[in-house]
Formats: sequence, structure tokens, C-alpha cells
Amino acid sequence: MNTYHYDFIVQNDAIDFNKHVNNTIYVKWMQDISRLHSTKVGDTLEFQKKQNIMWVIKSHNIEYFTPAYEEDKIYIKTWVENYKKSASIRKYEFSNQNGDILVKAETIFVCLNLSNLRPTKIPEEIKSLYS
Repeated sequence: MNTYHYDFIVQNDAIDFNKHVNNTIYVKWMQDISRLHSTKVGDTLEFQKKQNIMWVIKSHNIEYFTPAYEEDKIYIKTWVENYKKSASIRKYEFSNQNGDILVKAETIFVCLNLSNLRPTKIPEEIKSLYS
């Protein structure tokens, strides 16, 4: 399993009226780290085009444990697991500088054929990038 790690400091624009990170911001961070991880392993848009596939999101599941605040240091780790014929599950774990788990989440991605936009088998070349 290829785990990707990323950390950053929470900026003011992520804070809501409750003075903590807005829940919707986690979805943006999930998208961002997903793209960073995919790019790092070589699953780029150009590579996908050569494979005649694209990824779409079927669903997100997010469980919130502890809020994050402005200037907290956030550590995110993500990995891909549970390949099905045309879908995979990407997991995420968010923690803070104290090691507290803030959020655990997952996204189900579906692999589509670019020609007909229908679900298609995930190419072995793609799976191997995340091993």
C-alpha cells in the first residue's frame, strides 16, 4: 500500500462562524491530497487519457471527531485500497500537531471509459501505481 502524507497550517479562510474549520473544507482538502498523491505516483490526467479512462467520484463518507482551528498544523495521510472491478476506495486520516485524530474519511472513485463514459475495469497499470 502506497501511503501519501501531506501537512500544512490552517489558514483563516478555512474557518467558519463557529471559529473552527468548516466541514466542507475537508472535502476540498481530500480532493487536493488525492490529486497530489495521484500525480506523485504517475496517475496523471495525461496517463489516464492514454489508458482511455477517467476517475469520477461516486461518494464521500466523512466522520468528524475533533475540530481544527486557525493556525493548527494538519497532517493528512491517504491511500487507495479495496479495488473492485471498476471502483476503488481512497481512505484519508486527518490529525493535528497533538496527534489527535480530527477526521477519518473515504471516497469511492469509479473508473470510466473515456469513449462511452461507462464504468470500466480498472487497468492493472493503474492499480500497480498505488501498490
